[in-house]
Amino acid sequence: MDSTDQAYIIPLLEDDNSREDTKEYTGDGSVTIFGHPASRKHTGNWKACSLTLACFFCSYLAVSSIEKNLVSYLTEVLHETNVAAARDVSAWGGTIYLAPLIGAFLADSYLGKYCTALIFCTIFLIGMVMLIVSAALPLISTDPHVRLAWTDIVSSQYVIVFVGLYMVAIGFGGQNPCITSFGADQFDDTDEDERNKKSSFFNWRYFILNAASLISGTVIVWVQDHDGWLWGFTTAALFVALGAGTFLLGTAVYRFQKPGGNPVARLCQVVVAATRNFSKDLPSDCSLLYELHGQGSSAGGIKKLEHTTGLE
Repeated sequence: MDSTDQAYIIPLLEDDNSREDTKEYTGDGSVTIFGHPASRKHTGNWKACSLTLACFFCSYLAVSSIEKNLVSYLTEVLHETNVAAARDVSAWGGTIYLAPLIGAFLADSYLGKYCTALIFCTIFLIGMVMLIVSAALPLISTDPHVRLAWTDIVSSQYVIVFVGLYMVAIGFGGQNPCITSFGADQFDDTDEDERNKKSSFFNWRYFILNAASLISGTVIVWVQDHDGWLWGFTTAALFVALGAGTFLLGTAVYRFQKPGGNPVARLCQVVVAATRNFSKDLPSDCSLLYELHGQGSSAGGIKKLEHTTGLE
């Protein structure tokens, strides 16, 4: 074999090796917990996202069991009026829907979805423990010596209940978007097969949401009504702890996307750039456009949008 033939063979071997490397690792820039490129075979996919679904199931079951019976707790245990209880439940529910804004901002900008989810899971669990303590206070106060220490057991229980409730609301609301999007990140958008599996992931999430709502509205509420609020809150807290433990269990097989920085600053940059280039014409040479080629972005943790001709 002469040198000319070798010159043709070497590039072909290099191309084959590069293709094998591309197939071995994900193409969306995801990494492992140690910062190494994520392997398609050993990370992500259903084995990873199923753990996030289990965490979501446990978390939603716990918060749904509180939400469905909270008016009864406020009126029967704390002796609030129906109007006051409805007002407090509405404010608590609004906190659950506003907290995802905080969680999503921290996850996408600075901490990442995994760390943010763990922080809010911890807040969620602490809030559940405070609810357990509030339910146990009337039982503890039956001792005359303890009654002297708790001069106003009703007001103390009232404070602990609402601090615990709002910690639950902030914890669940903050972790909810992180866990859901983190589960979707376990599928590589550059791979057609995994992209199809991502659609199934959201279908399963919706099914699990309804299953958790059904179980919480029957089993957990029944425990609260028949065995007492202490057992009801304890059961819900155990589910939260189980969900957090399940989420931690998959740390080694998760795929991580790097945070993209403050989105407000990038939004301002877009507005400034659009204002400056408003009067300019689109260049005929596409190579003059910023970041046209390639799948990655110069800004870490950001996925590029596909080019569209819809605005031309």
